[in-house]
Amino acid sequence: MTATVTEIWRHPIKSHGREKLDSVTIATGGTIPFDRVWAVAHERSKADGSEWVSCGHFCRVAKLPSLMAVTAQFDEASGQITLRHPHADDLTFQPEKDSEAFIAWAKSLVPDDTLQPTRLVKAQAQAFTDSDFPSVTLCNHASHRAVEQRVGRPLSHLRWRGNIWIDGLAPWEEFDWDDREIRIGETLLRVRERTDRCKSTHSNPETGQRDADVLGALDSWGHQDFSVRAEVLEGGVVKTGDEVTRV
Repeated sequence: MTATVTEIWRHPIKSHGREKLDSVTIATGGTIPFDRVWAVAHERSKADGSEWVSCGHFCRVAKLPSLMAVTAQFDEASGQITLRHPHADDLTFQPEKDSEAFIAWAKSLVPDDTLQPTRLVKAQAQAFTDSDFPSVTLCNHASHRAVEQRVGRPLSHLRWRGNIWIDGLAPWEEFDWDDREIRIGETLLRVRERTDRCKSTHSNPETGQRDADVLGALDSWGHQDFSVRAEVLEGGVVKTGDEVTRV
């Protein structure tokens, strides 16, 4: 069976919404355009966007499960983002101009007894991916199905918040790609590392509630990893249906 791209996703604001794409043009050394280009700093964070900082500086699903249910739509022409959540009114705003409206909206999803969102930060040099290098996350449907079997029921694959989803591989085959080059559409990528996971994966993307012990399921394989992070060696267009091959 040929391995192919089934879905492409980006997350304009880190931990605050996902958006499905049919195709995307990725630059050499870059990420999915507008993926995690913004992040929400909490009251103890000193992040200002001038440099990459770890996820602990931001409001994120691992600490705030309800954020998993946010969906996003980013209009590149107007610069507007529309966010939706089952327990909040829809919000359309421009991050460069209306960040106060967004912060008020975000606070409505955060309990009073936890760190509060204070400002929207834009990455000036490197997007706020969970790796300290610009990366694209590659996810394997077969590995997700293996996790579903261990958990004992169907799970939405969106809880992994990956960028490019691939079908036609064996379960965990992507872990054999470490330091290997992968051709996807017009792009050439090198896999740099496995993606270590946290409690964000326990949250249901439809409800924003924790409903599955995903880390416990991963532990049964002796790790808590899912998907791999890759750097883009040669940029180009990636679209659903593209073939995925190891070079």
